[in-house]
Amino acid sequence: MKKLFAAAGLLAVLWAGGGVQAQEAGQPQVAFDWQRGPGTGAIGQRAAIEIPDEYVFLDAAETRRYVEWTENIPSDEEYLFGPTSDKWEAYFSFYEEGYVKDDESLDADELLASLQESQAASNEERRSRGWSELVLEGWHVPPRYNPDTRTLEWATLLRDSESGNTSINYNTRVLGRKGTMSVQVVARPEDFDAGLAEFKASMDGFAYNAGERYADYMPGDRVAEYGLAALVTGGAVAAAGKKGLFGVIGAFLASAWKLLLAGLVGIGVWLKSRFGKKGGR
Repeated sequence: MKKLFAAAGLLAVLWAGGGVQAQEAGQPQVAFDWQRGPGTGAIGQRAAIEIPDEYVFLDAAETRRYVEWTENIPSDEEYLFGPTSDKWEAYFSFYEEGYVKDDESLDADELLASLQESQAASNEERRSRGWSELVLEGWHVPPRYNPDTRTLEWATLLRDSESGNTSINYNTRVLGRKGTMSVQVVARPEDFDAGLAEFKASMDGFAYNAGERYADYMPGDRVAEYGLAALVTGGAVAAAGKKGLFGVIGAFLASAWKLLLAGLVGIGVWLKSRFGKKGGR
């Protein structure tokens, strides 16, 4: 497989046995145990995704190593999936927050106002750290729920107050019997539209395991204290006592590979910009 890097020439990619080794000039080699398609990637004991030809997958331990190597903060347990073209990546994380009822309507204007209020508060923290403020300008994709696939998606537009650079924060939640699967999609801005289309097509190969599906709900199962709207505003993550880690499609300067969106939805969110320093696939 051929690895494409945002900063061409920074890394040398070397093949060795079943793994892939990546090396930054003057730095030790780092190997990642990529699972290559065709095959099936196990997302813990909860779900699985089909790995087509020319796609790769990392288990939780390898994803943690990869995220740390790219100088980002990993979540408790996440799994990487994406094409070998490196045009986008998806990170799967499960939040065991209970069965989320999907019978409420979504008011996009009201939800946006809530997010903007939270972002204004988060900018105080950003200023204290010497970081530029982030302006939440509006929706790129208003919140929408597909009852057939039990999938909630939305995307916000963010602008850096100093550089003027913008980003698209894309989020997906797939409802299950015992919680929700968060899927973070990361892509270069120029690859966003095509990458998002490919990601959605690849989700045809995603499925919860038997007994974990939304339709497998049984009376007596734990039910979440919130609905779809809270998944958008972050209330679900806050209530579960977890750290929100949402998918980001960024258009920031090459020097800003890691950016903390502190409290975008009331809690810390790390922008995962992978494209300056990445392991070969």
